Amino acid sequence: MITASISNNITHKKDKPAITLLMETNTTKEIRIAMLKGQEMKDHAAPNPIVVEIFEGEIIFGVDNKEFQLKKGDLIALNANEVHNLICIENAIIRLTIAKTDSVNRVNKVVS
Repeated sequence: MITASISNNITHKKDKPAITLLMETNTTKEIRIAMLKGQEMKDHAAPNPIVVEIFEGEIIFGVDNKEFQLKKGDLIALNANEVHNLICIENAIIRLTIAKTDSVNRVNKVVS
């Protein structure tokens, strides 16, 4: 058994989203992204399917030349290699589920 908390020990960075690995299971890595209003994650893609959940706050999620306003409780799933971007419009806590074979370092490079 593995446990973690998406709402404990949250830290924000003033200049970019804060990425934290919450847990690693046999098949996935669960990542928390803490974003402040106005922060962005520019166009990028994951090598495997992902699931994004808005735990708190609100973002604009761009994919396939469309924008989706996502808020607390919303989820979106993407296939591998789908280019997407995020703009935080209200301080947000985001849960990102990536494949175990994917890298937290890759996610950190997106925000650098």
